[in-house]
Amino acid sequence: MARKKEEGLKRTLILIVLAAVVVGGFAMLAFRNKPDTATPAMLTPVEEAMARNLDNNYPATPKEVLKYYSELTRCFYSEQYTEEQLRELAYKSRQLLDDELRAQQTDEEYVNALRADIDIFKSHDRNISSYSVSSATDIDYYNYEGSDWAKALCVFTVREGHAMIATQEEFLLRRDTTGHWKIFGWRLYDDDNEVE
Repeated sequence: MARKKEEGLKRTLILIVLAAVVVGGFAMLAFRNKPDTATPAMLTPVEEAMARNLDNNYPATPKEVLKYYSELTRCFYSEQYTEEQLRELAYKSRQLLDDELRAQQTDEEYVNALRADIDIFKSHDRNISSYSVSSATDIDYYNYEGSDWAKALCVFTVREGHAMIATQEEFLLRRDTTGHWKIFGWRLYDDDNEVE
C-alpha cells in the first residue's frame, strides 16, 4: 500500500512538473513576443506617414504615389502635429512632386503657404475624413514628348461642421529619369470640361 502511495505521489509530482514546464513555456513565448511601445499599430497617423523612407521605399505606381500623397494631405488638414512634424510631412510631400513643380517654390515658401492654407481650412471647421484614389484600371497612361504620363482621380471627403462634401481632383503624374512617378500638377475635376 505504501508502494502505491509512493507511485501515486511520483505521478502527481511528474504531472505538476510537466504542467509547470508547459505553462512556463507559454509564458516565456508570450513575454518574448510582447510588442514594444513603437509597433505600427500604436503609431499616430502622422507618425505612420512620417515613418516611410522614400529613398528606400518609394511608391511603385501612380496609384500608390497618390495614396501616400493623400494620406499626407489628410494628416495636414485633419491631424494634430508639432511644427517639426509639419515640416517633416511637408518635406515628404515635396519628394512626391515633379522637379518642375517643386522648382516653383522653395521649401520655406511651400511650408508657409501650406500652413496658411491649413489655417483657413481649419478655421471653417473642416477636416478630411477620407479619400479614395482611382483604381489601377482607371488610370490613364500615355506617352507625350518622350515622357511617360499618368492621369488619375482622387476623391477627398471633407467634413464641414455636420455636412460631408466630396471633392474630386485630377492628378497628372510624370515618370522621372529614375523611374519614379512624380506629381506634375492637379486640378478640380469637372466632367463637363474634361480635356482630351
